[in-house]
Amino acid sequence: MATSPVYDTIGRNYTAHRRADPRWEAVVTEQIGDARRIVNVGAGTGSYEPVGRDLVAVEPSTVMLGQRAVGAAPALRARASALPVQTGWAELAMAILTVHHWDDWARGLDELCRVAPRRIVFGIDFELHATFWLLREYLPEVRDHTLRCAPAADVIAEAIGATTSIVLPVPRDLEDGVMGAHWCRPESYLDPTVRANASGIALSDPATTAAGISRLEADLASGAWHERHADLAACKTIDLGYRLLVSG
Repeated sequence: MATSPVYDTIGRNYTAHRRADPRWEAVVTEQIGDARRIVNVGAGTGSYEPVGRDLVAVEPSTVMLGQRAVGAAPALRARASALPVQTGWAELAMAILTVHHWDDWARGLDELCRVAPRRIVFGIDFELHATFWLLREYLPEVRDHTLRCAPAADVIAEAIGATTSIVLPVPRDLEDGVMGAHWCRPESYLDPTVRANASGIALSDPATTAAGISRLEADLASGAWHERHADLAACKTIDLGYRLLVSG
């Protein structure tokens, strides 16, 4: 592998904040259905992997592989663009919040289609995601990066022949520490360990991020944030663009 996977740098404490949320996991599990032979591509530490199946995980980062739990499914160190899996070996290929980190996402999505007749991909509508208050008001550089991310959910859907796109709303107490998880808990973003486990923030310029977080801290202290976002108090969930795309 010519270059170091991004999560070799930003994934060192991944399991502390990025664990499967049971509500999202229930949706993923429902869509997996009774598939027995599964390939999980960009598998990371194993979040959202079903148990009791003939599953092979594929992950390029040694740091992430090192955090997989004892007893987790066997894992191969490889990239999505060149899966070490025979054509049609799996009943289902899955990829969870990973495609936008692939070195060649178009080839990687082709590989998903090659190895399995059914595909499940957890993607993001980046235009909607970029409207999140944290990015819009405090981290514009991260917002700009988000708008440049690819592939968006609709592009993934076309590439894998998705017949279903499921909205995964973000509840107030989401357990998976994705960037939008703390939308109603703004104080959480003051914690550097929380920010470190959201890839868009972790990969941004530290100085500009620090400046934005300082503005957030000041607005929380003054009450300006709570006044500006008083409407969020009545929301049980919000849509930040997280989508589960299902083919077959």
